[in-house]
Amino acid sequence: MTLFSPREPGVLLWRGFTLQEFANQCFGNKADYGKGRQMPIHYGSNKLNYFTVASTIATQIPHAVGAAYSLKMDKKDACAVTYFGDGGTSEGDFHAAMNFAAVTESPVIFICRNNGWAISTPTSDQFRSDGIAVRGQAYGVRSIRVDGNDALAMYSAVHSARHMAVNEHRPILIEAVTYRVGHHSTSDDSTKYRPANEIEWWRMARDPVTRFRKWIEINGWWGSEAESQLRSSIRSQLLHAIQIAERAEKPPVNDLFTDVYDNIPSNLREQEKLLKETINRHPKDYPADVPI
Repeated sequence: MTLFSPREPGVLLWRGFTLQEFANQCFGNKADYGKGRQMPIHYGSNKLNYFTVASTIATQIPHAVGAAYSLKMDKKDACAVTYFGDGGTSEGDFHAAMNFAAVTESPVIFICRNNGWAISTPTSDQFRSDGIAVRGQAYGVRSIRVDGNDALAMYSAVHSARHMAVNEHRPILIEAVTYRVGHHSTSDDSTKYRPANEIEWWRMARDPVTRFRKWIEINGWWGSEAESQLRSSIRSQLLHAIQIAERAEKPPVNDLFTDVYDNIPSNLREQEKLLKETINRHPKDYPADVPI
């Protein structure tokens, strides 16, 4: 059972979500499980126990505790996992979730990506505590700080955390200390609020992909030829998935008004009627392949 922010598609990929399913969601076509009603990269999969992503900060954290508590009540051999950034710990939802998890002793793993920046707000302007792990300890939640740029350290920490969460019925907080070398978004220029040489140092000296690549190369498990072949293969698969997703039929307009209420209320019926009338009145302004 996993609840995410929008930055963990790798976990979903590892669980078996295909590149075609990713492309379908981004294009919002008829094969998209969200029926085109979500922002791109707001993936979700009932089959893979992956809650649909939401961009609202920290709202998934108390939801994860609720899901974990239900697993405990049902005596399931499982736990919930939720990811969030350092900025999310400045929200009230984080603190409510920490206390909720500690009191109910729910099997949930909190993974905080402390990358130093909540968009343009540094951690020094967010809190005066020594990072995030100490906050979990204050609520009675077992907590650990890990080098978030060390793939093996993160694997070891999460592996142990899951064992404790499931077998001891307790929450665990992992603070992954890392750094956001990229801009927050395409509309962000992070050099306006932090020095470029700082970004470059992290990119060159502490890059997690480069560190892990060196480790598997030293052990003889990887090489430049294998990486080149993998990159070429994945690029071809991605382009193929995108082409299929682009050509796929769009969801019907009716899907905008279903799946929320058992009996659609009158105000939504009225909105549906007005939307269809508008589409029929201005056919040149709407794609011809959108089924009404």
